[in-house]
Amino acid sequence: MQYYIQKLLGFFFFLTALLKQGFISCGSQRVYGIVHEKVTFSIASNVPLNEILWKKQKDKVAEWENSELRAFSPFTNRISLDPVSGDLTIFNLTSSDEDKYEMESPNITGTKTFSLYVLEHLPSPRPTCAFTNGSIEVLCKISEHYNSHLELIEYSWDCPMEQCKHNSTKIYFKLEDDIPQTIQCTASNPLVNKTSSIILETCVPSRGHPRNRYILIAALAGVIIVIICIVLYVFGILKCNRKTDRNNSS
Repeated sequence: MQYYIQKLLGFFFFLTALLKQGFISCGSQRVYGIVHEKVTFSIASNVPLNEILWKKQKDKVAEWENSELRAFSPFTNRISLDPVSGDLTIFNLTSSDEDKYEMESPNITGTKTFSLYVLEHLPSPRPTCAFTNGSIEVLCKISEHYNSHLELIEYSWDCPMEQCKHNSTKIYFKLEDDIPQTIQCTASNPLVNKTSSIILETCVPSRGHPRNRYILIAALAGVIIVIICIVLYVFGILKCNRKTDRNNSS
């Protein structure tokens, strides 16, 4: 039993030594960037790095050797390498930069890999609504022309109603509910979020005050009846005057 305990302790001290020497996990880390902006792959090494090699798949990106930096196409004039930490920064991102990157150095054990996702600038969502079957249907979507990693986009709502607590592209309100005047919908990805609002009263123009509508209809009908009566009365007076004139002439 003591033999196995000593073996476990020895293995533990071996792992600790690797960590102290700058051991880096082989697990790939997701990194997100936006087109025309910059992104940094952070290594944060705790040991001096005399040589550094960054690769995109099998292609070289940057190399640090003999205190000199060499960048390879298409990253020439678009990168910055920190020789102390090992961090690599890519400027003016393009969609073609999206791929898997890894860093190697003889001063550390293993490699560090990153999976880069390059996103287009996220547009603001466009909330729309419709009135169907006694309910208001509100839809929150971004432009149909945007197709940059749609799987990463999430939608959320902001209003005091229970419906707004669910993250979805579509929610419903019943007319008998105490409907809020304005609600907000937000589209977001791992880097940014954009919010737009919509006024629910615009979804149902005839909704809201049926009693006032009936009063208005009754008033219009009353005005029409009065006008008709005036016209009939005027024509009645003219007829009476004509008869009176005939009687006088005879």
